[in-house]
Amino acid sequence: MARRQVARSAKTGRFVKATTVKRHPRTTVVDQVGGPKKGKPVKVARSAISGRFVKEATAERHPETTVVETVRR
Repeated sequence: MARRQVARSAKTGRFVKATTVKRHPRTTVVDQVGGPKKGKPVKVARSAISGRFVKEATAERHPETTVVETVRR
């Protein structure tokens, strides 16, 4: 399966268009999806501002600017 990019709003968690990412870069996250379905599901949180992974406590303190997803390792 090929990998592709998707963009999400950090505020709502909904998928958004590439034009929305350009207009609101601080509150959107672009990720790669697809690929092999191996590994154990794990919850991860990512900052919409920097794109870096953050701790779950940080995500709870800043729900407007973080996205929490379940991924496979």
